[in-house]
Amino acid sequence: MRFVDFLKTTVLACAGAATVLAVLAIRAVALESDTALGIFAVSWWVVACMLGAWLGRERSTLPAIARLLAAARSTTTLPEQVKPGRVLLNRLWPLFALLVLSAGLAWLYPQVPAIAAGFLTIWALYWRNQDSAVTAIEERDGVAFYIERTAPWKPMKLVRTPGYRRIERPTAST
Repeated sequence: MRFVDFLKTTVLACAGAATVLAVLAIRAVALESDTALGIFAVSWWVVACMLGAWLGRERSTLPAIARLLAAARSTTTLPEQVKPGRVLLNRLWPLFALLVLSAGLAWLYPQVPAIAAGFLTIWALYWRNQDSAVTAIEERDGVAFYIERTAPWKPMKLVRTPGYRRIERPTAST
């Protein structure tokens, strides 16, 4: 799976999980007529949106992603193609565990999904520009980054393969 596609999917998965948890929190507010929880949740989500948008405003790669790209192993052949669902499950299992745990606790403690939705919103907004930053590096260097198959508990590794280099046309001046 290409690393750029993984980054896009991660942002969408975080946003989707935040939406599911927010719906569960809103459901609890509606069923229990708990206006205090409703005010807290909406206030936290507004703060989370502002914080995530502010943290994710940079268009350059994050230091962790820059280190991951720099440590990528170079090869001239495409890596073993693993099904994207397996890669996502392998790499995003903490997100899925958080979603299941928070959703399960929603029946007893409706504050948990409200808080988790805010943190997932921050995460999604913080990472929203990383795919375009990696794409720019790929186009500049004429490479493509793929996720290497690793164990779920081990750090992610990338493979750097030849790709297409972006060639700018000279502009005609008049």
